[in-house]
Amino acid sequence: MAESAPLADEPSSPEVVATSTPFAGRIWDVRREQVRLPHGQTVTRDVIIHPGAVGVIALDDQDRVLLVRQYRHPVGMYLWEPPAGLLDLPGEDPLLTAQRELVEEAGLVAQSWWVLADWFNSPGGSSEGFRCYLARGISPAPQGRPVGDAEEYDMPMRWVPLDDVVAGILAGGLHNPLTVAGCLAARAARDAGWEPLRHAQAPWPAREHLQSGGRVYDPGAGR
Repeated sequence: MAESAPLADEPSSPEVVATSTPFAGRIWDVRREQVRLPHGQTVTRDVIIHPGAVGVIALDDQDRVLLVRQYRHPVGMYLWEPPAGLLDLPGEDPLLTAQRELVEEAGLVAQSWWVLADWFNSPGGSSEGFRCYLARGISPAPQGRPVGDAEEYDMPMRWVPLDDVVAGILAGGLHNPLTVAGCLAARAARDAGWEPLRHAQAPWPAREHLQSGGRVYDPGAGR
């Protein structure tokens, strides 16, 4: 590959020799696959088959980011993070999911939406594809913030200057991947005059690759 070529990840579909599902869950499955790598070696890998997710960097006119504080049991910590949610409604457009999550978690709506960044949250063990949106023109939702359930029952909110969030990330105080990747991407885009932003319905080829390879959990499938 020429060094002048655009830097981009490449899809690949090595041969899967055998597959099983040791764990079938409510939100994701664990699939065990025997994979023949391109050089011929066969390895066994356990993969979390995830539905995917979206998140929202809501930025107000003062360049403040909306963060909510939520308990995350797998790490045993309260994390400050932007609104986010699973793509757990079959067939729902990711942008609509993001807009719904902004209402449900923060009681807010936005006039303008862009794609800020796409990533895989833990590609060494999970198929979770994540899309991060930037939302501007923020205002209260007509019906306010719905009453949450479980970990979302009590989620304090704060508007924090974007530069302060970035400082907190670099100081090691903030750990949520959407907070880290989303806010660093937001500052990079802001410093570039917002030129790198993609339109809200921009193609998502990485998710299409996951879907075509059967690596997106289907919440509509019978369990």
